[in-house]
Amino acid sequence: MHWMDVVSAIAGQKHCNSIVVTASVDNISFRSPIQLGNVVTLRAKATRAFNSSVEIRIDVDAENIPEGKKVASNSAYFTFVAVDKNGHPVEIPEVVPETQEEIELYNGALRRRQLRLILSGRMKAHEANELKSLFDSKGS
Repeated sequence: MHWMDVVSAIAGQKHCNSIVVTASVDNISFRSPIQLGNVVTLRAKATRAFNSSVEIRIDVDAENIPEGKKVASNSAYFTFVAVDKNGHPVEIPEVVPETQEEIELYNGALRRRQLRLILSGRMKAHEANELKSLFDSKGS
């Protein structure tokens, strides 16, 4: 998990062109264990930016080289805040999604952000319009 934080922070710094600090980590979902001797690959990218914070998606794969098997081990969303040299939040550039997968991650980021804010007590559930839209039935 430490590697996930480090690699995600590097992706956040590259996007923000600034020092970033970890603000939150969403549920880390483990799908397959990493076995002793596996080669571990971590891939992280910015999914969306919000003023001074950026959401980073990280995926971790484990590969058994002798057997030629590669499995998705786990994934998570990290949120970082970009700060200046005095530790004050700074504005960051927007994420511009290009592929269909990036567009889906970008669109889902607002719902994930609203859920994080509700769970931390910084947003009321009735204010989370993106989340509410998931449960509003158009046919009823």
